[in-house]
Amino acid sequence: MKMKNPIESFGKKILEISRYLGEAAALFASAIRYMFSAPFEWKNVVKQVVEIGIKSLSVITLSALFTGMVFAFHIGYVSNLWLGSTIFVGLGTTIAILKELGPVITGLVLSGRVGAQITSELGTMKVTEQIDALYTLGTNPVKYLYVPRLIAAMIAVPLLTLYTDVVGTFGGFIVAVKNYKIPPNVFWCEIIDYIHVDDITLGLIKAFFFGLIIIVVSCYKGLSCKGGAEGVGKATTSAVVISMILILISDYFLTSLLTTLGIGVG
Repeated sequence: MKMKNPIESFGKKILEISRYLGEAAALFASAIRYMFSAPFEWKNVVKQVVEIGIKSLSVITLSALFTGMVFAFHIGYVSNLWLGSTIFVGLGTTIAILKELGPVITGLVLSGRVGAQITSELGTMKVTEQIDALYTLGTNPVKYLYVPRLIAAMIAVPLLTLYTDVVGTFGGFIVAVKNYKIPPNVFWCEIIDYIHVDDITLGLIKAFFFGLIIIVVSCYKGLSCKGGAEGVGKATTSAVVISMILILISDYFLTSLLTTLGIGVG
């Protein structure tokens, strides 16, 4: 059996990744172009806002609440161990949630719930030739399927992140009051006195880009799906994994860039 040349295999992989990136970028560029051309699919946008936003509230609530509680527990434990005081549990938890945990948790949860749903839905339409049927009827699939989801994500993901911030902070409040006996007024006064608008803005900007990542990856994987039911399954798994990895990678670069620009450093 002839062994593959590692350099050749690496080169093919790079070319394959480059092709994927090029196709995804071209599809995204088409969606942006159609976003500003009439007619507008407002009913589909509203439907997708409901799918992405409202139907994700339950899983977002549980994730945010218990993440805030766990984070507050650890901050309280460490600060009590090192400083002999837990007075800043509320402030530390809230800053972490606003700048980091809120957008990342929201993005990762939506990658699994919304990303998988979009990819499997569009992938099924692709392999059953429903996408071709749209072309036959004179409907552009990118404008009809991609653009409403893109606009909905731009609206819903930042709003969901704000909701995550509130629920996560409340989870930290529960632990601060119950476990560390911090007076409620002290907890909230610290947040009001020390949290700046930039802290919230940093998380919302991240959330906006995380939403774009989820939609771009999911729609591309769905619309380029091949191979029947097995292909849909592989495309869905791939979309979720890629979205999560890209969210974590872009989180670092967005944090670095926005901090350099002076956003979220107050």
